[in-house]
Amino acid sequence: MKKLLSMALVAAMSMTALAGCASNSGDASGKDGEGNCPIKVGFVTDTGGIDDKSFNQGSWEGIEKWRTDNNLPEKCISYVQSKAEADYVPNLSSLADDGFDLVVAAGYLFEDAMKEVSGKYPDTKFFVIDTVVPGDNVESGMFAAEQSSYLVGIAAAMQAKAAGGDTVGFVGGMDSELIQTFQAGYEQGVKSVDKNMKVMVNYAGAFDDPTKGGNLANMQYDAGAKVVYHSAGNTGSGVIKAAKERTEKGDTVWAIGVDRDQYEDGKYGKDGKSVILTSALKRVDVATYNVATAAMNGEFKGGTTVNFDIKNEGVGIPAENPNLSKDIQDALNKAVKDIKDGKVKVSTKAKIKDGNIG
Repeated sequence: MKKLLSMALVAAMSMTALAGCASNSGDASGKDGEGNCPIKVGFVTDTGGIDDKSFNQGSWEGIEKWRTDNNLPEKCISYVQSKAEADYVPNLSSLADDGFDLVVAAGYLFEDAMKEVSGKYPDTKFFVIDTVVPGDNVESGMFAAEQSSYLVGIAAAMQAKAAGGDTVGFVGGMDSELIQTFQAGYEQGVKSVDKNMKVMVNYAGAFDDPTKGGNLANMQYDAGAKVVYHSAGNTGSGVIKAAKERTEKGDTVWAIGVDRDQYEDGKYGKDGKSVILTSALKRVDVATYNVATAAMNGEFKGGTTVNFDIKNEGVGIPAENPNLSKDIQDALNKAVKDIKDGKVKVSTKAKIKDGNIG
C-alpha cells in the first residue's frame, strides 16, 4: 500500500470497531462490568446516527478507544441517538441527570442546546465539536476542515484530468456556514490544479438521507463528474453507494470520504477494490479521546477552545491511500508543506452556490 503523509496521531490513534453499547438509550448503568469508573463519559449524536460511517461514528470511536485503553468497564460510557434537533436538549440533560461526568456533543447544531444545558448543570463537564460555546464547564473543539478539503480537491482534480475529465462534484449535507468551509477548501484545491475544472455543488438539506445523497451523486456523475466529494454525514453513504454501483457496471468513478478514513466503506466486488480515492480526515476521534483523558486526569480546561489543523495533524488525509498515484501523492505532500509554511492560505468562504457549477 502506498504511504502518504504519515501522521503521528494516526499511528497513536488507530481506529477501533464500533462496540460497547447494546442500545442507544443512554442508560448510565450500561452493561455490568468489573471495577469502578474514574469518570463516566456520555455522547449525544446528531441526527446522522451513531453508525453514520463518518462524524458521529468517529467521535464515538475515540470515546470507546479511551475506555479500552484504560481497561474500564462498559458501564463507564454510553451514547444517546438524536432523531431530530428537538432531542438535543433532553438528550444532553438525560446524561447529566444520570450522573455522567463528561457529556460530549457532535456538531455545530448543538450550539443553542449546549448553551442551555451547560448552564443548568454547572457541575457537569461538556465538550462540543464544531462550534464555540462559552462557559466554565464547556470545552470546544474546532477543526480547520478547509485544509483537508483543499488536499482532497487537489486529488480530485488530478484524478479527473488523468481520466480525461473536466468535472468534479461536491455533495453537502445541510447548507450551513460550517459545511461551506469544506466546499470552500475543495473548490480552492480543485482550481489550484486547473482553474478551468468544473465543480458541481449540491446540498441534500440533511445529514441522514442516504437516498438523497445517492441521487445527487448520480446526477453529478451523469453530468460528467469523475470524482464526488461528500461532506454529508450519513447522507454521504448514498454517495459512496452510487459510486460503487456505477463502477461495478463498468463506469469507473470515484468518491472522496470525510471525517474518517472511508476506504473500507467503498469496497466492492470479490477483489476488494474501493471507490474511495482518499478521505478528508477530521480527527474527531482524537478530540474525544483527548478530552476524556483530560477529564479523567483532572486536566479538563473549561472555557477554552482547542483548534485542530494540519500543523498539529488534527486534519489531513489517511496515511495510506491505495488509489492515489505517485504524482498525486507528491502534489499532496507539497501542498501540506506549503500550508504549514504559510505559502498557501486556504479560504473558508465558498464561491459556488448550491445547484450551480463553477
